[in-house]
Amino acid sequence: MSPKRATTPDVEAVPSTFGELDLHLAGEGRHEDIYQRLGAHPQSLAGVEGVTFAVWAPNAAAVGVVGDFNDWEQDADELRPVAASGIWELFVPGVPVGSAYKFAIRSADGSVKLKADPYATQCQAPPGTDSIVHAPAHEWRDAKWMTRREAQEQHREPISVYEVHLGSWRRDPDDPETPLPFAQLAPELAAYAVDMGFTHVELLPVMAHPFSGSWGYQVSGYFAPDARHGDPDDFRAFVDTLHEAGIGVIVDWVPAHFPKDDWALARFDGTALYEHEDPRRGEHKDWGTLIFNTGRNEVKNFLLASALYWLREMHCDGLRVDAVASMLYLDYSREPGEWVPNEHGGREDLDSVAFLRQLNETVYAREPGTISAAEESTAWPGVSRPTHVGGLGFGFKWNMGWMHDTLGYFQEDPINRRYHHHQLTFSLMYAFSENFILPLSHDEVVHGKGSILTKMPGDRWQQLANVRALYAYMWAHPGKKLLFMGNEFAQEIEWSHKQSLDWHLLQDHGHAGVQALVRELNHVYRDAPALWQRDEDASAFRWLEANDADHNVVAFLRLGDDGTPPLVCVCNLSPVPRTDYRVGLPAGGDWREVLNSDEPRFGGSGVGNAGTIAADGQPWHDQPTSAALALPPLGVIWLTPAPAGEGS
Repeated sequence: MSPKRATTPDVEAVPSTFGELDLHLAGEGRHEDIYQRLGAHPQSLAGVEGVTFAVWAPNAAAVGVVGDFNDWEQDADELRPVAASGIWELFVPGVPVGSAYKFAIRSADGSVKLKADPYATQCQAPPGTDSIVHAPAHEWRDAKWMTRREAQEQHREPISVYEVHLGSWRRDPDDPETPLPFAQLAPELAAYAVDMGFTHVELLPVMAHPFSGSWGYQVSGYFAPDARHGDPDDFRAFVDTLHEAGIGVIVDWVPAHFPKDDWALARFDGTALYEHEDPRRGEHKDWGTLIFNTGRNEVKNFLLASALYWLREMHCDGLRVDAVASMLYLDYSREPGEWVPNEHGGREDLDSVAFLRQLNETVYAREPGTISAAEESTAWPGVSRPTHVGGLGFGFKWNMGWMHDTLGYFQEDPINRRYHHHQLTFSLMYAFSENFILPLSHDEVVHGKGSILTKMPGDRWQQLANVRALYAYMWAHPGKKLLFMGNEFAQEIEWSHKQSLDWHLLQDHGHAGVQALVRELNHVYRDAPALWQRDEDASAFRWLEANDADHNVVAFLRLGDDGTPPLVCVCNLSPVPRTDYRVGLPAGGDWREVLNSDEPRFGGSGVGNAGTIAADGQPWHDQPTSAALALPPLGVIWLTPAPAGEGS
């Protein structure tokens, strides 16, 4: 045992850092920056340098802090209870920043478990499980970005998201077993996102997690970045670098469940503290994880503070909330008799609904300009509608129905697509019921589903042409865009978190062509406000041709604000090129073909309209004029009015 560190009477007598307001807000679950009180905080008291440790463990008989600084002696530094709050606290002199520590929690039965700090802002890299005392030292460089973010109205902005798993986006070929650090990933990812024209990157969870095979979705450290890539300041520098490049950072966040690891949140003080006691409410059998008890104020406070921490302290620009459906329904993935109805006899989890509403109200009130997006796979009404009209208050919802139907259509051989035409058009029946993000995410390229490329029918040329057509249709469809890494160059094999993407495929013209198309889509999309100014407005979308199932053709019109040029999208999802295919247009004069997925530079056959076409005045498709177009095979074209003075 190490000798007891010297203290002074002043330090021993120092009052609690928790004031009455802190305790009141924590008890009500409304202490938004409670992470500044709970956890480990270096400070100087009475002229003595040290660390104040604080933890919520209301059912513990005693709590100590153990670590490098006291040779992990369980009785060396015992915390003191703070009133009747269930919080324990102690200032420990002489503890340096960087020290590893855990809390020694003595349960009512006398047993002691060493627990990681729930509010730790730094953790050891697996297989280590200790918390680490951290003092932020990064000096932010993104003041202009943060000021501009506050003023943004995200629904009326172009949003094209590149979804990334940092551990497998790119690895060192000389050391493929080791993920790259934040410091190396930041400039490479920023430069790539800028070149490709994405507005945001979305990171699969970067919070601390012990099992890499969970891809980050089994979080153990809700305030600490994944130490496999670096420390918290390394992550702050990562965000700064992307902001300097003009790229927003969205992080996946998981309030739906947490792992059962004995050293983490599970039965934290010897009782079901963060989780429900009843396994019918407290366990996800599918995932082998525990469910947060959102009916408990302190648990709601923990999650709310975590969300704000990543937006406020880490400068992240948004949260994509994972597995929302599992939070909304008490019978989610449960058989009769395996779940407990709510107080009204229903299947809705009223506690989680209330928490999600509080979360979104707080996020949008405190961090304006940020994004909250729900991965919600059911028809729950009003996911992205304001709470004051009964919604959940999210800014956006992933459009899982669009994803399922669209991929289902594209997987059909073109000769059969006429029988599945409604799968392509049905999404417009509900496209404006929520503020949607269109996702082609990691979930579509795992668990035996193959890659986007291998879902497509036909020979290799047709597969690549189908991928290009899918993306060109997707970018023109109402809703913000999200594409998982590797999809942008038609990765051939199913994604694996254990290895780098197959970047060597870009040596092939077909794969490089898909990447070039995605780059072009993003750049044209950002320059065409009709594609994003009124995503949520049904009157800004008009079908031109929705019923030509026999030819596998659809055509539609997108409108922006007054004075914004319209954009017409025409899709020929048959391998047969079509000549003189008449499409109605909202105005006469010359129209530019601003995008053609069949261009040779994208790997296509080159069928198109030579850049510009003239509307000949013949009414068509309920429009005042029209043009006879050449439609490329398995191709999509976009048309916009040619600027004055430019024409054929």
